[in-house]
Amino acid sequence: MPFEKVRARKVSAIVAEQLISAIKSGMFPVGGKLPSEFELAEKMGVSRPSIREALSALQAVGMITSRAGSGNYVLKIPSADEEQDAPHLIENEAGCLEVMEARSILEPPVAAYVARKHSPDEITALRNILGRMREEAQKGDFAPYFEADKAFHRGLVQVTHSPLITEAIIPLVNTMDQRVYREFTHHYYLKNVTDLEQVVDVHCAILNAIDDNDPQLAAEKVQDHWRRMREIWEA
Repeated sequence: MPFEKVRARKVSAIVAEQLISAIKSGMFPVGGKLPSEFELAEKMGVSRPSIREALSALQAVGMITSRAGSGNYVLKIPSADEEQDAPHLIENEAGCLEVMEARSILEPPVAAYVARKHSPDEITALRNILGRMREEAQKGDFAPYFEADKAFHRGLVQVTHSPLITEAIIPLVNTMDQRVYREFTHHYYLKNVTDLEQVVDVHCAILNAIDDNDPQLAAEKVQDHWRRMREIWEA
């Protein structure tokens, strides 16, 4: 019999499909504004994080754009070939919350380990990356800032000089390249110069604790980083 495989779907992918259907029907024309996150969550009976993940996917594929302090606006009507792009992204990438949870569990011990075992040259190299982060943050230039941010986290892992730790953690750090996660980070966590500079300060606190050979504080500062991001996700 022609049965199809049954599998669970992410709520945010279903949300994205409903938004795409509404856009294609003309409910929200090109240039039109989408309802607020609160309204969408109420109408669909889902959490605001699910709405944010769906909106981030639509931003990633260029269907909508976010205007600071104003809302989300339709950029184009998807073709038949494009209408599944956003749902497929959500289904095929790790969810934003999954990334945050995994990194909040696995990265603090790495920072603690590095606080016990590092060289002055390695600290200098990491401070140079922080300098790049600060420079790009002050310019409000998200893309190069984000690359420097990723370089900092990769650099911390590499200071362990452990092939096993590197093999385990670097792929997790590289989830920063996932399109939905990147859009969420851009539009919610690092949306302006003030946010960017505050996150640079968080990274400075992590490195200062490492430089002071304080494993417990280094781990706590990494946990603070991810706690802050999760609070924004759940707000």
